[in-house]
Amino acid sequence: MVNPALVDPATIRATVAEAWIRGHPLLRTYRTLYAQALDDADPGYVGGFGVFRHTARPATPADTDAVTPDNDTLPSQAWLDLRAEPWVLSVPAQDRYHVFAVHELDTLHAGLIGSRTTGQDAGDYLVAGPDWQGEPPPGLKGVIRTATRLVALVGHTRLTGATPADLAALRAVQEQYRLRPLHEYAGTPAPAPAPEPVWPVWRDEVLESVEFLTFLDFLLGFFPLTDGLPPAETGLRGRLTDLGIDGRGEFEPAVLPLEVRAEFDRGIADGRARLTRALAELRDSAQLFGTREQLGADFLRQAVAAELGPYGLPAEEVWYGRWAADSEGRRPPNASDRDHVIRFAPDALPPARFFWSATVYALPDHRLVDNTLDRYSVGGHTPGLVRDADGGLTLYVQHKRPANADHSANWLPAPDGPFAVVLRIHGPEDSVLDGRWQPPPLTPR
Repeated sequence: MVNPALVDPATIRATVAEAWIRGHPLLRTYRTLYAQALDDADPGYVGGFGVFRHTARPATPADTDAVTPDNDTLPSQAWLDLRAEPWVLSVPAQDRYHVFAVHELDTLHAGLIGSRTTGQDAGDYLVAGPDWQGEPPPGLKGVIRTATRLVALVGHTRLTGATPADLAALRAVQEQYRLRPLHEYAGTPAPAPAPEPVWPVWRDEVLESVEFLTFLDFLLGFFPLTDGLPPAETGLRGRLTDLGIDGRGEFEPAVLPLEVRAEFDRGIADGRARLTRALAELRDSAQLFGTREQLGADFLRQAVAAELGPYGLPAEEVWYGRWAADSEGRRPPNASDRDHVIRFAPDALPPARFFWSATVYALPDHRLVDNTLDRYSVGGHTPGLVRDADGGLTLYVQHKRPANADHSANWLPAPDGPFAVVLRIHGPEDSVLDGRWQPPPLTPR
């Protein structure tokens, strides 16, 4: 436990602030994990670890459990406990765009399986945690090693159209995604099960109090210090150990001296303020997501990503652009009194290997916008779009349906209030990644 004689107040406050930023993605992950894999009374419970939950229909404004939902692809999600042994993911051959990301506890991804990285053929892929020392069995197409003992497996399979036939075809693909523990796949004896932890009951208010660090202490037990972690990680862990937060799950804030508890509270407030500022100052969401090699030392960027949508994909898989302000600097843009347009010049549509889309979200909750067309995004696959006379494409971002028929065909419905537009380019070309291609402005009219 903390010894005030050994740790000065300024160090306590600074360490707790850094820990709050660093721990935010882990606690956001645990909130979802607890609901889906541990709490059998939660409506989102899927049946425990190693069980897929497939979403077989597009999201609507009534679906409030997802932040910035993406209707271009439908998700398949499972949680894996890798302490006792690895798991094997099997995917079928298919001609649809798909991707599976193995997200570690802090939401960084350890590897990708899918159309861009491994192709469209069928294959079996091993997901192994930091403690496994075995040899992969023959027949695998790939092995993904993780830094954490608990991981989320998040898949996305393209929905080419919301017709009953396409939804049925997509469901048939999802049903062929298969998860097996390694012993079942290899036909070997099952290992001894890992001990069952006392999982702390999730409550949203944990994010606001010193109890945040109790949860962080528990979760660090699933995130051992191993070779390859950045110095920022190991340095923070050492400072946290000085405060009694060492991954054993025994941190008890109730016994803190009052003066020490006050510094903990100030540090948490500092951490929250840093995240709030970073969210307000965010100009480019394209580089928020990636591997530990790409983002492992940038804790603030990970916290921002976790707040906006914790399971995003790296830019080379999906490039994310965000119209968070209009061309006149209004932030966020507001459709209650202004209509807006996004005009792509001729031959300047988003350069995508697979496909692209622009989706409107109502702020501040980043929810889909209810509208008479049940249209939540527009993209290269949207039927009936009308090109401009010069071959360009103009999207009309406004609350009311345009009276002009051509404008109505290109209508991207906005809420009667503040909004943001997110651009997704699946399989971006090099011109997107290196900045030669830039999205056009969101222009009031």
